[in-house]
Amino acid sequence: MTIDTKDLLNSILESLARIDYVKPADLPNIDLYMDQVTTFMDSQMATSKRHTDDKILTKTMINNYAKNNLLPPPVKKKYSKEHVLMLIFIYYFKGILSISDIQEILNPIAEKYFGKEDDFNLEKIYSEVFQLEKTEVSYLQKDIAKKFQISQTTFEMLTGADQEDMQMFAFICMLSFDVYVKKQLIEQIIDARKQELRTQEKTADTGKTPKPKHTKS
Repeated sequence: MTIDTKDLLNSILESLARIDYVKPADLPNIDLYMDQVTTFMDSQMATSKRHTDDKILTKTMINNYAKNNLLPPPVKKKYSKEHVLMLIFIYYFKGILSISDIQEILNPIAEKYFGKEDDFNLEKIYSEVFQLEKTEVSYLQKDIAKKFQISQTTFEMLTGADQEDMQMFAFICMLSFDVYVKKQLIEQIIDARKQELRTQEKTADTGKTPKPKHTKS
């Protein structure tokens, strides 16, 4: 395998620079039927596809999210802007987290802010979070470039194609370990929050005034 490592690195960094998200201004201002939702997601998030014929979202996925209480039900078979925002969050989470973990993250937010009409609502949360993407991409570009350069110093005992193969393997391992560690961190945060909520519920139950027992006269 002959790979121009400089071209490969540049290609990776350029692909990161092209990563984009659905701007709040591009969100539909009218409620959509399911077919319209899948079409919207497919067009707006086309740069996220690995292959051109990949589907960002399908009817089956939407139905499964609703069945698993991950997505609030549509109103008269129509999905609002907030439904679309929830689907975008789900799309990004589902690549690394289980459905149950995504529920733990999104359900409290949906319960508190879905359908809320004041200034701080789901759209505001979405805008705030995805503003971070700009600085995060810059950091990731530097971090990936550093990992790539380190991988090019490995397997000095080999030469030629064998060395290239193993250096690429080392690069993949470094990226994979980074994902693994971050996934573990997210799961620990979820578990800690879940435990804290259980503790709060137990404390609240303990503090309740017991109902008086009725005795027969």
